[in-house]
Amino acid sequence: MAHWHGISRRKPTGGRLKRPNRYRGKRRTEIASEKQFATIGEPVRKVYRKRSGLQTVRILADEIVNVNDPSKGITKQAKLVTVVDSPADVNYVRRNILTKGAVVETDMGKVRLTSRPGKDGVLNGVLLVE
Repeated sequence: MAHWHGISRRKPTGGRLKRPNRYRGKRRTEIASEKQFATIGEPVRKVYRKRSGLQTVRILADEIVNVNDPSKGITKQAKLVTVVDSPADVNYVRRNILTKGAVVETDMGKVRLTSRPGKDGVLNGVLLVE
């Protein structure tokens, strides 16, 4: 469901505001894109059209993450297992929702995500030293 970022048609007291709110409808530019969370699963990506024809890619689900090992200076792909910790919301751990800064368990070990799956369209992370 879309979220509207327009101006309210009512005052803080509850009274109605006069023009232009009476005749001005909602604009397409005031409607935010829907909330789509990135999860662990079969790879699914969605392309969104933005203003002036630009496009952005969101990850809806993925099972592979690009892991950088700073001690060795190499980057490899690893398979996602589960979300261990999420600073964005504690409920995201239970729902396996991927966000920037989330700590995930992979077959290489624990990885902290450094990319924004909802904005970048890619999953990158740094291997944590245990």
